Amino acid sequence: MIRTALTRACIFACVAGFLVAPSPAQDAATDMAHLKAQLADQQSQIQELRRALEEQKKLLQETIASRSTENAKDEAKPVDARTARVSGYGEVASTRPILPPGVAPIPSAVVNTTLAPPVISAQGGQTDSAPLQLKIGNAYITPVGFMDMTSVSRSTNTGSGIGTNFGSVPYGNTQAGALTETRLSIQNSRLGARFDSMFGNTKVLGYWESDFLGQLGAPPNGGLAVSSNPYVFRMRLYWVDVQRNNWEFLAGQSWSLMTPNRKGVSPLPGDIFFSQDVDVNYQLGLTWGRIPGFRGAYHWGNKAALAVALENSEPYVGGGNGGSASVLPAAISGTANAVSGAVLGGQINNGNSQIQAASVHPDIIAKLALDPSSKFHFEITGVEITNKIAFPGSTPPFAHFTKAGGGGSINMNFELVKGLRFITNNYWSSGGGRYIFGQAPDFIIRGDGSLSLVHSASTVTGLEATIGKTLYYGYYGGVYISRNLALDANGKTLIGYGPISNDGQNRAIQEVTFGTNTTLAKDAKWGALNLMFQFSWLQRNPWLVTGTAPGNAHLEMGFVNLRYTLPGSAPTLK
Repeated sequence: MIRTALTRACIFACVAGFLVAPSPAQDAATDMAHLKAQLADQQSQIQELRRALEEQKKLLQETIASRSTENAKDEAKPVDARTARVSGYGEVASTRPILPPGVAPIPSAVVNTTLAPPVISAQGGQTDSAPLQLKIGNAYITPVGFMDMTSVSRSTNTGSGIGTNFGSVPYGNTQAGALTETRLSIQNSRLGARFDSMFGNTKVLGYWESDFLGQLGAPPNGGLAVSSNPYVFRMRLYWVDVQRNNWEFLAGQSWSLMTPNRKGVSPLPGDIFFSQDVDVNYQLGLTWGRIPGFRGAYHWGNKAALAVALENSEPYVGGGNGGSASVLPAAISGTANAVSGAVLGGQINNGNSQIQAASVHPDIIAKLALDPSSKFHFEITGVEITNKIAFPGSTPPFAHFTKAGGGGSINMNFELVKGLRFITNNYWSSGGGRYIFGQAPDFIIRGDGSLSLVHSASTVTGLEATIGKTLYYGYYGGVYISRNLALDANGKTLIGYGPISNDGQNRAIQEVTFGTNTTLAKDAKWGALNLMFQFSWLQRNPWLVTGTAPGNAHLEMGFVNLRYTLPGSAPTLK
């Protein structure tokens, strides 16, 4: 625009020179003076325009220099995918089952297309790409998972595979207690994917995760373990989560809201505390579950969140995952389903793996989580459970009996010093033993068919420290189960839970665990390689010891695990 004005001024000056011609009626000196005045005025305008142009050039040069300085500062910041510390995306190869999500867009000045994940705008546009990521429409699909080669050695033969059934460790005076065991397995290997997309201002996240810990079953299929080991592909997690502003809604099979969080109320495995153990049944005393349900949450920024969930209920009288079962009344003890093992025609779960017990309504769970900083997390969780049965021995037959129970947790973790965190998760229940890996029954059934709740408590407390490329951890886990006894309809026979028979029901179980997780190598383009060790000492004490029977059963076990984690990183949404 400035150059155009300058050009026009010059043209005007020239035209003026041609148009102003001496008149015979005028004095030549006067005409010459007038022409000189006009030329001087045009020259003054041209000088003003030149000065304005120089000022514009100077301002533009200063702006360019300022931006170059800022970009140089940003470029000086290291972008290292091996440490995954760049703000905006999660670890490139996490040692956990899922890569943590990104939290903020990456500045354009530090984008490295071989390392950084894509940034998805509200319109679905992509600025950069990440390894092992597929874009379909406005959605991104990121494979997640790892390959595990696991070795476990135990001082007694638990017969439970690479997962430990804590409540059924054999006593030393039994055949199984006299045997040791060592086994190798790839069953804990996992496959899955996460799906990220934007719909306007709404974030949509889908997550799927499966492993190979399904049961082979009875012969002849079970006999295949002799040769081909065709481990069954099993569903672990499958859910969709929708977030808009401060609200969040989830539907599907996720980690139960009763499972402790490391931060917030996030359902992502990277934000859940299920210990660092190699043992696929995790640490004794942990409250957890992977359960279908619905969940809603409200977030007050990143500092606090309140979540409420409705999750599948399962009336439980013990006997699952190695836990002790309660003794049932004679009127129903012989009514077990021949196929599933459930009693009362499928009304109650007594340890069978099929989810079919009749429930009044889903379990109602609420959690309040506080995260005043990245160094501190605190949460309070509560669950309400209602059980109902139709008792065949009542008069009239099949009278209904209902009982409501539940439990609550107080959990926290905080950083003592840089790299060292203290963790404690504590649970108490009246009728909620199912959430302690099924080690305690929810209730017993009295001789008249009425229900009575069983009290139970658990804890997992320990430390986690990161030194260099190695994570060190140590936990104490404990479970205590109160007795609850009743007389059967004959008025003589003890039933319920407690000191009824030797080795019948557990009073207390304890586990002390130490372990390490070392990152041998890690790169955005091919993933990570980790070497893990775990050693645990476990002891269980029954309610009743008679004669020369041992007062407890104990177990020492060691795990070695080599893990290859898939590369990639979750996209950052903005």
